[in-house]
Amino acid sequence: MSLPFFLRAAATLLLALAAALACAWLRTPLPWMIGPLLATSLASILGAPTHSWPPLRNAGQWVIAAALGLYFTPQVSALVASLWWAIVLAVAWALGLGWAFGRWLHARHAPRIAGDARTRWATTYFAGAIGGASEMTLLAERENGRSDLVAAAHTVRLIIVTLLIPPAILYSGLHGLDSTVPGARAVHLPGLAALAAATALGAWLMARTGRANPWFMGALVVSMGLTMAGIELSALPNGATNVAQLVIGVSLGVRFRREFLRAAPLWLLDVALGTLGMIVLCAGFAWLLAWGTKLHVATLVLGTSPGGIAEMAITAKVLQLGVPVVTAFQVCRLVAVLVLVEPLYRRVGPR
Repeated sequence: MSLPFFLRAAATLLLALAAALACAWLRTPLPWMIGPLLATSLASILGAPTHSWPPLRNAGQWVIAAALGLYFTPQVSALVASLWWAIVLAVAWALGLGWAFGRWLHARHAPRIAGDARTRWATTYFAGAIGGASEMTLLAERENGRSDLVAAAHTVRLIIVTLLIPPAILYSGLHGLDSTVPGARAVHLPGLAALAAATALGAWLMARTGRANPWFMGALVVSMGLTMAGIELSALPNGATNVAQLVIGVSLGVRFRREFLRAAPLWLLDVALGTLGMIVLCAGFAWLLAWGTKLHVATLVLGTSPGGIAEMAITAKVLQLGVPVVTAFQVCRLVAVLVLVEPLYRRVGPR
């Protein structure tokens, strides 16, 4: 890491920390993620040389995933397993909604996207898919799509969902309604060291084998497996999860650049409008699932929302809204989309 990059990354973290402390003082929802996200987004749009160091985001995802896995006690795991049919419906819903969003973007913007029919279809299809931003961008590039437009679309979607849904749930009073608690509740240093080592190994193995989102998925699988087996090593300190939220918020905020707004303003505007529409539709779908499953609607709003897995799971954890259910819905959707979205594109896209 060069000295200029280090100084810019350090200055960005200091700005994010100040924003987090200010939001905590103001008692805003999710202050340790939304504060840094807002501050770094505004600074980036204004042209400040903000930077995020990728290993820090990886570490943040690792910490959050390890904390989430502690909720999957044997009793809670049995409850989640009984909801398999609702999870399947949520996966089908996400695939269909992403396809419809992509078709709408294609109808609106295909004539403005340079390239042939394949480029236009790949760009709009993967921009609309409800999946990981980096994975969808790579798939679009592989299919000859405009990776810059796809990356911009997913950045806008993630930021809008993260900024709208948590405050809406908090100010509606729909929080603290779930009694699910992690299996391990006290911090034990030897156990914490063992948990850190085991989850880090799981993340490293996922990364070595080229899996998507390895630092989150690898740590989550190991932490879940230990908790489901009744092995309670240690809880995680609250300070660790706060820092993890901060670096995740920074990594989202620095994606916004002034060039984004100048290069394709109509594209970004339509992505924003489409995201708002998807949020409303997903809320309606969550209400139907809540009626069928007898779970609280706020839990299923987070589980089915078109947001990122880490951001929605953090929201569930902070607001006490069914962490295992939200995590299971989001994880299964992520895996299914990564597996199915490219084969589906090859069936519906131009030959």
